[in-house]
Amino acid sequence: MVHREKDIIEETSASPVVAVLSTLEKQLLNDYQRSFPLNSTPFAELSKHFNESEEHILEILSSFKSHGLISRVGPVFAPNRVGTSTLVAMAVPPESLDEIAEVVSSYPEVNHNYEREHRFNLWYVLTAPDQQHLQNTLEDIRRTTGLDAISLPMAEAYHIDLGFKLKWKHEDERLQQQQDRNDERHHALTDSVVTIGHDLSNSVSERLVAAVQGGLPLVSRPYQKIAEQIGISELDCIQRLQNWIDNGTISRMGVVVRHRELGYRANAMVVWDVADEQVSRIGNCFAKFDFINLCYQRPRHLPQWRYNLFCMIHGQDRKEVLERVEQLAAQCLDDKPVYEVLFSCRRFKQRGARYHIDKSACADRVVDKSLHTVNE
Repeated sequence: MVHREKDIIEETSASPVVAVLSTLEKQLLNDYQRSFPLNSTPFAELSKHFNESEEHILEILSSFKSHGLISRVGPVFAPNRVGTSTLVAMAVPPESLDEIAEVVSSYPEVNHNYEREHRFNLWYVLTAPDQQHLQNTLEDIRRTTGLDAISLPMAEAYHIDLGFKLKWKHEDERLQQQQDRNDERHHALTDSVVTIGHDLSNSVSERLVAAVQGGLPLVSRPYQKIAEQIGISELDCIQRLQNWIDNGTISRMGVVVRHRELGYRANAMVVWDVADEQVSRIGNCFAKFDFINLCYQRPRHLPQWRYNLFCMIHGQDRKEVLERVEQLAAQCLDDKPVYEVLFSCRRFKQRGARYHIDKSACADRVVDKSLHTVNE
């Protein structure tokens, strides 16, 4: 592992970290993005699999986090299964963009905030415990910035966050075979846990969401530590998380990587104007491609916004992304496609969604300047 010398990295520059990753480090990043063990000592389980010490596994994951290769290890909640969220677009005068982005990022309800190549040049995700909180936050941002903001909530999901397969340069075929075995093995581990039903609206479940939304603690018994924080048993903690995985509240459990830091310098949100009666067919067609990270239907906002189908594509350069867009158009659309490719320019903020907001954070907002980076 090497330290990043600076946070601002040009899109075309090579990743200094990826160049020195060991096989073990690559496997941890690639193979454990989902089906992370749900037992008392999950990191010990990983250490047995890799024939390494638990301390070494924890050291590697801690290093990943401190160097920015991962944002966390833990659950990714499915959209709108816990709280509510929306994607927001703003057309910001270029000379005011940095200032406005700083204001937007200061809200704890904002978990992603990007500059993209478009007239609508600032895009962010708002997440809140309920719809009223979401609307109040959006209105407050409008008042504070003096700018309109278009809210584009998800209408239907065709592909949610199920992890991101990292294709290493000169990838060893053995790594892929190992990943397939890991998936089967981890499913067997989690399937062995007895599940019980829980209501997300009760106080224990709310406390558990608040405790894990930022990731698991990187300690030998993370579920025990979380359980102690919220006043339940370790077994109850594990069972509740397993139940949320089973019912789709948690879309995946594992390592959450940062794509740009791992060499995927080009990131585009591709927006499509398709016939309303065709959007589900086309969205499901897009979702079959392994390079699609997210694919959602969102409402049009006429006359400012005509597009109703959104997908996210990451690539190692812009050319790769554009080739993938053309592949989607050729194989999934019958008519001449109407779309735009909104490449990211800067990432102002990126973190896991906060479904339970600390009121003190709302009163004293602070901008996270550590993620002011060029090209996600």
